[in-house]
Amino acid sequence: MNKSTNQIRQDFLNFFKEKKHVIIPSSSLVPNNDSTLLFTNAGMNQFKDIFLGLKKTKHARVTTVQRCLRTGGKHNDLENVGYTHRHHTFFEMLGNFSFGDYFKKKAIMYAWELLTSKKWFNIPKHRLWITVYEHDDETYKIWNQTIQIPSERIIKIGDYENHKYNSDNFWQMGDSGPCGPCTEIFYDYGKNALNSSSEFIKNENHRFVEIWNIVFIEYNRISQTQIISLKQKSIDTGMGLERISSILQNVNSNYNIDIFQTLIKSISQFSKVQDFNNISLKVIADHIRACSFIIADNIFPSNEQHGYVLRRIIRRALSHGYKIGIKQHFFYKLVPNVIRSMGISANILKDKQKKIEDVLKSEEMQFSKTLEKGLQVLNKEIKNLDNQILPGEIVFYLHDTFGFPSDLTEDFCREKNIKIDHDGYQKAKKNQKNQSNLKKPFYKNYNNNIFFNDSCIFEGYQKHKTKSIIKYIFVKDQSVLNITKNEVGIIYLDKTSFYAESGGQIGDIGYIYYKKSCFIVEKTKKYGNTIGHIGKLISGTMTVNQSVYNKIDKLYRSSVSLNHSATHLLHAALRNTLGDGVVQKGSFICNSYLRFDFSYSKLIDTFHIQEIENIVNVQIRNNIFIKIKEMSFEEAKTKKATALFENQYKSTVRVVFISNFSIELCGGTHAKRTGDIGLLKIISQSSVASGIKRIEAVTGQEAINYFQKQDNNIQDISFMLKVKSFDMKEKIKKLIHQIKYLEKKIQEFQKKENTHQVKTLSNNAYDIQGTKVLIHTFYNYDHKSLRVISDQITEKLKSSIIVLVNVTNNHFNVITKVTKNLINFITASSIINMIVTKTNGKGGGKKHIAEGRGLNINIIPEILQNIKIWINKKLKNK
Repeated sequence: MNKSTNQIRQDFLNFFKEKKHVIIPSSSLVPNNDSTLLFTNAGMNQFKDIFLGLKKTKHARVTTVQRCLRTGGKHNDLENVGYTHRHHTFFEMLGNFSFGDYFKKKAIMYAWELLTSKKWFNIPKHRLWITVYEHDDETYKIWNQTIQIPSERIIKIGDYENHKYNSDNFWQMGDSGPCGPCTEIFYDYGKNALNSSSEFIKNENHRFVEIWNIVFIEYNRISQTQIISLKQKSIDTGMGLERISSILQNVNSNYNIDIFQTLIKSISQFSKVQDFNNISLKVIADHIRACSFIIADNIFPSNEQHGYVLRRIIRRALSHGYKIGIKQHFFYKLVPNVIRSMGISANILKDKQKKIEDVLKSEEMQFSKTLEKGLQVLNKEIKNLDNQILPGEIVFYLHDTFGFPSDLTEDFCREKNIKIDHDGYQKAKKNQKNQSNLKKPFYKNYNNNIFFNDSCIFEGYQKHKTKSIIKYIFVKDQSVLNITKNEVGIIYLDKTSFYAESGGQIGDIGYIYYKKSCFIVEKTKKYGNTIGHIGKLISGTMTVNQSVYNKIDKLYRSSVSLNHSATHLLHAALRNTLGDGVVQKGSFICNSYLRFDFSYSKLIDTFHIQEIENIVNVQIRNNIFIKIKEMSFEEAKTKKATALFENQYKSTVRVVFISNFSIELCGGTHAKRTGDIGLLKIISQSSVASGIKRIEAVTGQEAINYFQKQDNNIQDISFMLKVKSFDMKEKIKKLIHQIKYLEKKIQEFQKKENTHQVKTLSNNAYDIQGTKVLIHTFYNYDHKSLRVISDQITEKLKSSIIVLVNVTNNHFNVITKVTKNLINFITASSIINMIVTKTNGKGGGKKHIAEGRGLNINIIPEILQNIKIWINKKLKNK
């Protein structure tokens, strides 16, 4: 007992190395072989295709320490982090795997030996309890007869509501994929020995903690109702490093193990909190680990997908820092402590420490500007609650305006015993989405998770036209035998010339046809290992098993290919100019332009943009032959090929060589020579997220069109300015100077006009029992000046009620002010409500000041007269 966490990790690997397992490095937190997963959430993710029989492996036995993240979907631990002893966003999963080698008996024996033998973890046998799937008699007998676990300590776990294969002890990766019965090993934290299964099932005070899950991968779940047997039986195990460390270090919480205590103590130094059991300290310690490893895998904060998850975790940590009184920027300063505490697992962090710190610091500075204001709004709303439920529209307002995810708001409310209205939040979110979304074409609504245990041969590198057989047809998300004229659907073929959207490159368009039947392909996408041709049948009928021809639009493909080759040149030029820290974060390549996203934290000035353009265009003028080779991944690494993602690749990869200037792994289509590109022009650069830049560019004829359009604009502007084009800059400078001078004069005149209006209107205010009342309508008056006038009149008249309306074109704005000595009788917001409710307007504010606007200007005189009567009545009765 009492081994360090880093030693426990190494002991696990050493044990399975002795058992002839090959140690495989952890894969990236971003899986590249599973579109259903946002982040790697289990040790088996990188081996999914091997389990399914879609990919062969060199090693029948492997062991790993896998970086995992659980923040959403089925495995969502985020809201529990810090509040329980065991939940984390980031954790390390210890695993051993067998692919068609040993199965149930050896997997169980290995686990038992590691956990209980004196040479290894030496856990007392009487502290271990076992669960098995109720219908898995073989596993029960191994535990009971071979390992000799008493029957009272082996718990059979059945199916929910008698639905077969729907049990806590029938493991499945998700809604589809490899699955099978499992057996779990639990540790008993209790002081007194128990042999009662009922006590285990109750598990009061979390006495029993699951430490190891052994999954017998026997099946593939196709859907909720369909499961098929796999040809090869395999073993998938998982044991959380943090959990087993808490047992071996004799502590009752993962947060009390050595690596967490090191982090928690360093965090406490930034605050006044010295209680190391403080929830916020635990949350921050967990989240700094998660953020460091996510950024190390080249994910940056953004408002989409992986980046959004990272941003949520960062903001949750910063908010907890605020709760314990940390007002300085601190989060990025914790990265060195993560590296020191994590042992060999921190190797991926060491080379990227500065980048991780820079990203966290930038995000921290950005969020800190809105955090305090958002919390002020939240606290104010909580004070005004009539019950213990925060309305959903407030939760959404905090999310939309201040970047507070709903779970972050829920964290703050939880400590005050306030619940949030989740349904109301989703409704407000949906309403905004409905207002902002444009109606999308029908074919884009097809389910991207359609999965066939099948494949399609792509012949499009060599052929533009292919004879093929229709294997499947989908219409309105349903599999059908035929498709008729004017129906929209997806056609799947046994082989195709159509390139499916991948690697940022848009899919091909073209035709599938035979005799008088013709299907227009408007989009091509991947569905697992097969390819879907999405479009519309414009003539005839097509049926499953029919022979057809498929033919791509060659001009369209050529334009896309030119842009793809130009993207490779651009990537290399960026790295040459800005440094090797440039990492591709995404791209979009179509027939008309290319878009390239990459990691870079600094500003890119015009000089560097022009330098990048020049480098690319030199390579284009050199008319270099673009060479494409297939080779082993190991050979590609020796060629120093750029791999776009730090994930696993197939054993054979496709490498695109543009001389020695650019060497990249790529499955896309390309030009034959760089000279075919003609010309590249960068048309925009922007920042799409913290530390992420975006460049858009055009090539060839599109670049020429861009220059001609720019030239036409310059000629039009020079004509309007009545100067030659090379004199435009000086002319514009003079005009700007003149405009500033005139604006200054206007401000002076406006100030004088405002002073006059204040004097005149103050004299026209009438008195009711010592209160001055002023109701006045302006026409086409400056709105900012209206606010100035209202402030100055209020200050001059002291006890007063002011209503100022400004009518402009077909709408109006209104400002109301009520001095604070009157707000118990009359409020500015109530006056605004009387106006906007009758004029199709909007408005609001506080008791002493409010503003509004509306459209129905014709009834303004009548409304103001009624308000005048209402104010008189209120004041006389006060």
